[in-house]
Amino acid sequence: MLEQQWVVNNHHDKERVKKLAEEINVPELIAGILFNRGITTFEEAKNFFRAENAPLNDPFLMLHMDVAVDRVIRAIRDRESIMIYGDYDVDGTTSTSMLYLFLKEIHKGFLSYYIPDRVKEGYGLSPYGIKAAHENGVKLLIAVDCGITAISQVALANEYGIDIIICDHHHPGDTLPSALAILNPKQHDCHYPFKELCGVGVAFKLAQAITEKLKLDRELLMQHLDLVAIGSAADIVPLIGENRTLVKNGLKLVSEANKVGIRQLVKNANVFGKAVSTAQIVFSIAPRINAVGRLGDANRAVKLLISKDEAEAVEYASVLESENRNRRDINEVMFLEACEIVDEEFDFEKDKVIVVFKKGWHQGVIGIVASKLVERYYRPAIVIAEADDKGKGSARSVENFDVFQALKSCEDMMVGYGGHKYAAGLTIELNKIPEFRRRLNEYAEINLPPSDLIPKIQIDAEINLDQIDQRLITLLNLFKPHGPANMRPIFLTSGVQIVGYPQLMNERHIRMKIRQNGAVLDAVGFNLAHHYNKIGVGDKLLDVVYQIDENTWQGRTTVQLKLRDLKVQDNGSNGKLK
Repeated sequence: MLEQQWVVNNHHDKERVKKLAEEINVPELIAGILFNRGITTFEEAKNFFRAENAPLNDPFLMLHMDVAVDRVIRAIRDRESIMIYGDYDVDGTTSTSMLYLFLKEIHKGFLSYYIPDRVKEGYGLSPYGIKAAHENGVKLLIAVDCGITAISQVALANEYGIDIIICDHHHPGDTLPSALAILNPKQHDCHYPFKELCGVGVAFKLAQAITEKLKLDRELLMQHLDLVAIGSAADIVPLIGENRTLVKNGLKLVSEANKVGIRQLVKNANVFGKAVSTAQIVFSIAPRINAVGRLGDANRAVKLLISKDEAEAVEYASVLESENRNRRDINEVMFLEACEIVDEEFDFEKDKVIVVFKKGWHQGVIGIVASKLVERYYRPAIVIAEADDKGKGSARSVENFDVFQALKSCEDMMVGYGGHKYAAGLTIELNKIPEFRRRLNEYAEINLPPSDLIPKIQIDAEINLDQIDQRLITLLNLFKPHGPANMRPIFLTSGVQIVGYPQLMNERHIRMKIRQNGAVLDAVGFNLAHHYNKIGVGDKLLDVVYQIDENTWQGRTTVQLKLRDLKVQDNGSNGKLK
């Protein structure tokens, strides 16, 4: 287990923190947490805490939005055949489902959707999909969560007389496809004020613009924010600004589960009837949607999400459940094999980027395995599987290392690549993998300092246990929904004593009571069993890092600290961390 560095973020101007606390009538502790998230004014704090009421940006500020809207309206008016073409992940399938359900209510012509086969067609627009659109008489194709690099595919569509609208959020390349309209806030000449929308967010903006232009009932659009919330949370976009507004409102709809498909998903994830959180989407709901695309046909996910028939939804949800179990089994085997390769071949003194490849690996779970390797070794990781005599890779990264730029430094070696700062994909000739590994590590030697290879826990504040009261918990609940750029607040308390005996649970977790200044609280540490023998009992003092939870059991709700890490103080250290 890698030792983590504790970083307390308390270097703010105390007078400014005090001023904000007075303006919004909260303790300085809460104002300091807001400062840690870049929220420093009354107006910013109001929009943060009341995100559900914050105004959405004007969709027509997005480059080419007017062209895209006019083309969709013409297709609706002339009853042309429209196809929505999406990616096979959660963002892609929710984008497809959201736009399909929205257009279905206002378009009387033929409306279809297409999700490519992950193995046969790969990511994004494919010649197979373009030809299928042509054969079905499609005149307008709307690509969601993909398309920004599909230069040859869009050219093929143009030859067939198909107009293409691209709704994407991935980094554009130096050359853009010759589409009718490209909606992507990351385009260098796009002045849309919020750049961090995911694919379903961009598709939502298109639907919002159509709603405004046609003066439709706004509820036709807003009823689909549940899909926007699921896609946004699953795609790990920053939950600030417009994303926070969309997700906060969408989570209410996910919890209400009005769509029969979502109702079955939350039931299978054991969160039906509860207030669904972003964490439950990321760890319980999204994997079920992703599984069918990783192991087979992602169209099954769309069929579930757009279904209006309860029996049909139950059937598709059971398929997702089965595929998710299969995905977990495959993932576990591949992860163990990848760890064996890393432990045998990786030089931790010399190499900073993990690149692993093995024949027979399933390309559908390489992203999951890469994420788990980053978690275990805290190194950028690229996992490559064989696909059509080439290597298909998925990259994940650590904080402060832009893996997309790292791939760009090696673009002459690859067939193709794309993605974000912390997650990307690539295709490469198998015989080039060793040289690719060497080149990436050369890049990392310059751009990845040793300090960035130490996992860090970003701590919002140091407090005493007796400061944890109901008002603090109520205020902390206002920080939801949590996600990148607004993670759950983390606290440090120094010099706590263990009350009684700590318990070991399933040989992986620990549970105990801790005391300080007369306050006694329950604490649980998941995957912290490696601390069990050293904490012991008696007079040892601990420094603990944790999140504040509420645990409800048999109708009774109590405060519970969710430990992230702990350290045993040296005797006589007076609170100095060991």
